Amino acid sequence: MKARTVWNGRSFVILTIAALFVSLMLAACGGSATATPGTAATSAGATKPASASSPAASPAATTSGSTAATTAPGTSASAVATTAPSTGSATTSAASPVTTGTVASGGSAVASGGQPKGPAACVDGSIVSLGSTALQPLVEAAAKAYTTKCPNAKINVQGGGSGTGLTQVFSGGATIGNSDIFAEEREGIDVKQVVDHQVVVQGFAMAANPSVKIDTLTQQQVVDIWTGKITNWKDAGGNDQKITVINRPTSSGTRATFKKYALKGASEAQGLALTEDSTGAVAKAITDTPGAVGYLGLAYFQSNKDLKAIKFNGKEPTPANMSDDSYPIWSYGHMYTKGEAAGLAKSFIDYILSDDIQTTLVPQLGYVPATQVKAKHTP
Repeated sequence: MKARTVWNGRSFVILTIAALFVSLMLAACGGSATATPGTAATSAGATKPASASSPAASPAATTSGSTAATTAPGTSASAVATTAPSTGSATTSAASPVTTGTVASGGSAVASGGQPKGPAACVDGSIVSLGSTALQPLVEAAAKAYTTKCPNAKINVQGGGSGTGLTQVFSGGATIGNSDIFAEEREGIDVKQVVDHQVVVQGFAMAANPSVKIDTLTQQQVVDIWTGKITNWKDAGGNDQKITVINRPTSSGTRATFKKYALKGASEAQGLALTEDSTGAVAKAITDTPGAVGYLGLAYFQSNKDLKAIKFNGKEPTPANMSDDSYPIWSYGHMYTKGEAAGLAKSFIDYILSDDIQTTLVPQLGYVPATQVKAKHTP
């Protein structure tokens, strides 16, 4: 009996010590879960961001099959890496402004969609494809897709403008000459010696600095602005602000297209506009200049979110509006070869015309498959 009493007493002491130990541990922990760095503990033990002002992790510049480096269409780029449309010049390994529903390092946002898989068959070799800076983002992205699957193919993509593309392919300085205009519209080109490959329809739109308080212009207002009759936005229904026109050089196919379809062939006022050599440079000049207005390919609106698109006669440059020509400021994306395309040049052009590019990069970058446009433009 005495032994049982002693054991009960010891049990009581042990239980009392254990209870005190648990109480001390709970007091030390405060009854909550331990927060990991950068988070705050909640009463339920879950975690949440420590505060709205906490530094956020930078979004990844690339996703699977998306882009990395930044190089500028309108300059030169070999096809072995990736880029987004921008300004400046660089010669790097391959270039593509495409990502999958995210924002690339160059700032280009592209609609979600499948990525190209590469050509069904590879052709080795080395070619130069240069010219139109409006078409350049697509050519660069397609070159990246081709050379990723076919590493023995070297595709050097450069800008320079449509006039340069046509002149160089005709003279033998380039394998492929990219152009916004027909060869018939360029002096000094024997059209019997070059072959036209129309790979897409590309729309062009007027872009203004965000300070411009206007959303649409009639064709007559556009003519009056570019010919110098209207020099202040208030005279076109906007705010009281001087208009600064940003043009491309006379060798530009984009300028020729704009003059033909937006200006009805009217000649621009001399000494009125600033002239930029590439589409990327036009985008930057418009963004940096209050009251500025210009024109550029639709692919560049995706990488320059500060640009304000201006409607033409109340119409937007949608595939439907281009198809019935109610929005007429568009052209074919031409890839010219001297004589019939052969070897890697033929394989690359065929690849751009394939469903692998026409259903992925073409719509993602703001181009339209030529087969979807009913209206026809001629030289």
